[in-house]
Amino acid sequence: MKRFPSRFRRLDGALADLAVEEPMLLTELDGFLTGLLISPEAIAPGEWMTVIWGSESDGTPPFEDPLDVQWFADAVAARRDEIARDLARGKLQPIFDVDERDGEVLWEYWIDGLTDAIALRPEAWNALADDPARAAPWSWLATLIAVASNESDLDSVEINALQDRAPAELTDAVQRLYAAQVSVAGPSSPDASATAASKVGRNDPCPCGSGKKHKRCCG
Repeated sequence: MKRFPSRFRRLDGALADLAVEEPMLLTELDGFLTGLLISPEAIAPGEWMTVIWGSESDGTPPFEDPLDVQWFADAVAARRDEIARDLARGKLQPIFDVDERDGEVLWEYWIDGLTDAIALRPEAWNALADDPARAAPWSWLATLIAVASNESDLDSVEINALQDRAPAELTDAVQRLYAAQVSVAGPSSPDASATAASKVGRNDPCPCGSGKKHKRCCG
């Protein structure tokens, strides 16, 4: 992974240390969080945090210390909110891994994370094909998803031609989906979501997604 700020490196290390068979890479988490933000249907943290914990988890955060649970949840929320602000400014900056041997941008891992978010509401995403404002960018993302999963009907020449422009094109497609979403529902406020999380009652479900009461988890 290329050199990132220490907060990203720490989060990447925490992801790698999760006791699951295939923990998310930082770039996959980035794609996943971006997918949540542009999802046609809102998804509660209690549902999507379980995807990050891993399918092997029963929903309980895989940390022994509640402080570690809180730090991890806060770190994920901070990156989600940062992505939301970038989208609102029209300047999405995805976290891509880069092959140190030749400088190739490994955008496929980011797309894998986006695919995990789409899998939470596949019917809602597929319905975008019938939305005039979102059909084109959704079609392009679907093409990239197919290429990344080796399920594309494109031939090798077409795929090679797509590789170089894929990072810029997927960024543009995501921005277009976000713009279309805002035109319908209005912009979301990451600061508002963070404020709401900080006011969780002790008997309410913990916002980290564990399924436990806040007072018995991060509270």
